[in-house]
Amino acid sequence: MKDESYPTTEALVASLQETESAPGTSGSRLARLKRRGLCVVVWLRRHPGLIATFGFVSGVSSFLLVERHEGVARAMAVAMLAGWLLLVLERVLDRALERRFGFGLPPALVRYLTQFTHQESLFFALPFFFASTSWNSGQAVFTGALGLMALVAILDPVYFGRLATRRWLFLGYHTLALFALLLVVFPLVLQVPALASYQLALALAVVLSFPTLTGAISVPRWWRGLLVLALLAALGAAGWLARLWVPPATLRLTQVAVTSVVDEAQRAPAASLRQIEAGQLLAEGLYAYTAIHAPLGLSEKVVHVWRHEGRVVDRIELEVNGGRAEGYRAWTRKRNFPDDPRGRWQVQVLAADDRMIGTLRFRVE
Repeated sequence: MKDESYPTTEALVASLQETESAPGTSGSRLARLKRRGLCVVVWLRRHPGLIATFGFVSGVSSFLLVERHEGVARAMAVAMLAGWLLLVLERVLDRALERRFGFGLPPALVRYLTQFTHQESLFFALPFFFASTSWNSGQAVFTGALGLMALVAILDPVYFGRLATRRWLFLGYHTLALFALLLVVFPLVLQVPALASYQLALALAVVLSFPTLTGAISVPRWWRGLLVLALLAALGAAGWLARLWVPPATLRLTQVAVTSVVDEAQRAPAASLRQIEAGQLLAEGLYAYTAIHAPLGLSEKVVHVWRHEGRVVDRIELEVNGGRAEGYRAWTRKRNFPDDPRGRWQVQVLAADDRMIGTLRFRVE
């Protein structure tokens, strides 16, 4: 961003009018287009709540449209990425306009478009994260932070007066917003599994932080590059270690059951059990039944981790294929239990990178 001051409507109008009066633009088709664009931008600037509302509605709409396997949701996701591409190419576009028409992008307009992109991205991604978050885990912190970031994006005095004036904080906000969007877009548009999506999104976030770190470090040049690389490696390692706090945005449980019987023809469980006698458990074994929703075309490996009093006793892998609105129905059966299985049990449903999708609980008496 070229200037971090609060962009009032009057400042935006003045900035755009300066560009309109640049040599060679008066009376041209470009000038007419700019006047129309000015009207639209100023109208939106005077109704800031509309942007956030549109972002949230588009996110919820995409979330619901994925249920019906419609391509509109993917088109919305691609549109979000296009907005980020414009931000990335801002300086290139600015120089191109300067060479071609004699004026660059107005600073107030750049600030406004940056805020618009943050609002759209965060409100688009939030419905996916809210649906996939395990709220009794650290994932609640990440999703709560995204919600707070979305709120900040619509409060101009906070966004421009507090956030945008602190470069490190703003760039961290900027990178995290893009990271969250990519975690939704990669599985939704490209059918990239959760593990690869997280790795790609993290790699892009680290790469985009390179210019920031380079500009912020003022140590002697001969080892400045080594320090930047070390910080990038540390940032990537921290992001990877923190993945357990990040929900797998496009995976969620739609039905779960701990049961002693599964109808394989109907792919449906019998009544779900909250507790079971030790004798029955040892004689019959137990099923962990899960229906997991994933986008159409996405194939995921998930793991059922059986825990007894917090200790892992078994890990069973299975594969999930996206496409059903009700979720892909799969189950694992465990027949080998400790001699004394009494106590609290959990079956944790994890993505391939060990991120939590959900948890089933029961007790053996």
